[in-house]
Parts: sequence; C-alpha cells; structure tokens
Amino acid sequence: MANSMKLGAITNSWRNQLPTHDLSDLIQQASDDGAKHIELRQTCLGTYENGEGLDWRLDLEKIGQLVNRFSNLTFNLAVASTCLTTKIDPKGDYFQGALAGAKLVNPINPHLRTVDPNAAVAAWESADEINEECFQLVDLVKEAASQGVIISIENSGLTIGAMHVLVNAVRERLNDNEKEYLGICPDPTNQLRRHKDSDPLAELNELDLNMIKLVHYKQARNGEGITTVDDGDIDCSEMIRVLCHKGYTGIGILEIPSDDNVFDNFKVSVNYLEKLAA
Repeated sequence: MANSMKLGAITNSWRNQLPTHDLSDLIQQASDDGAKHIELRQTCLGTYENGEGLDWRLDLEKIGQLVNRFSNLTFNLAVASTCLTTKIDPKGDYFQGALAGAKLVNPINPHLRTVDPNAAVAAWESADEINEECFQLVDLVKEAASQGVIISIENSGLTIGAMHVLVNAVRERLNDNEKEYLGICPDPTNQLRRHKDSDPLAELNELDLNMIKLVHYKQARNGEGITTVDDGDIDCSEMIRVLCHKGYTGIGILEIPSDDNVFDNFKVSVNYLEKLAA
C-alpha cells in the first residue's frame, strides 16, 4: 500500500470454518489471498486454546509450532479481556499466559490487543469521568512493559475519543518508557454503529501516531454490517488518508464477518483497500 501499511486477517472471521478446518489451513488460505499478518483472536483458535474467561489458556507448544510454519507472516495475539471492568492480577496465570503467548507469536514486536466485552458504552470527555476500575490498566501495562509487550485497547462500545482520554489518563501514571507500551486499536465502524452522530475519523485524526498501535477495518451500510470492506458508512479513502498523513506504517486488520465465502470476501476487500491506497 502507498503508506506501507500491512493488511492482515483475524481468526474470528473463520468461525464458520474452524469446526471443520485446522487453523493452519485457514491461515495458509488467508496468506494466499493477500494477508501479510494474522491476528490470533481468543475463542477463535480451535484446538490451539482451551478454557474460558480468566481460565482461558493458549496451548503454547502448539501455537509456537503453528506460527513457525509461516515465516512470511507476522502475528499478534488478541484477547477478550475484562481489563476495564473486572480485576485482573498482573502476576496471575491468565495475564502471564497472555503475555507469554504474545511474545511467542511475535518475538520481535510482541503485541497483545485487548477488548473488554463487558465495557459499557461511554464517551468520557475528561479523566474525572473514567471508572476507577479502568485504572487497573496501569499495573497491567507496567507488567507488560517490563516484558516488552505492547498493549492496545480496541474501542468496542466506546468512542475513539473516549479511548484517547482513557489512554492519556493511564499514561500519566506511567513512566516515560512504559507510556509507549499502551495505545489504541481504533475501529471507526464499531464506533459509528453505536454512536451514530459521532465522527470517528475526526477522532482518529486527533490521535498521536504513537498512540495508534493497530487498526481495524470493517464496513457497514446504513448502520448494518456488510461482509466486505467496500464503500459504506465509513469513508475508507479518508481513513487511509488520515493514517498516511500521520505516517502510520503498522498493521491494518480486515475484520471480515464470518461467512461461508469469507475468503472471497477477504480478497475483494484487500483489493479495494489497495486500490484506494494507490
């Protein structure tokens, strides 16, 4: 792409295929269809994971063997972690296992992307409005930073602007080195579907480059999700322009909805974004 962004796939796109296919075969297909990066998403890893919630564990031996088969790809780990609503022990087995997984799948640039499925829809405008539970991120990021693992938080029910407020507030409680290990995974379509009167691309434009750790692309029309990244409610051309202007050269994950034709939809979406970027 013109701004050197690497496009990738996410394993929750393959919910339909995982019961009958090994994850390795699905990754190979995504690679053949243009993926340069794979986001390994908790609950969508087939036989490479077990347990749920805080009892979830990655099969480190199997996942290590898996990623070693794909030297042409990079990887990151994504977890559905209640990091904004429920106490998580930074030294506990769950979080330590997630950090170990992030380091295993990408020893050079380990990255743990998080999303809190319980987080309330909120649009904080100042740090004073943030729930105190959210500040447990301070200790989680300190632990991650001590191991060299980047933490990014996706805006699920939250606006990008609210995540900006949160990350700034947490960073104020971290030292200069630790601050760089916390950022945002902006998903403008997520925001627009929940906050219909908001302007997620304007909020994306307000982020400093060092706060954008990963980007998600998906699309909707009239508020309803569609199966490809194409023309729709979010102006993808403008999104690319904003990221390019900032000098973002990281990963752009295409979060294609699960579908029997998911790989055809992925290929169409890659072509669409590459044409826009060119």
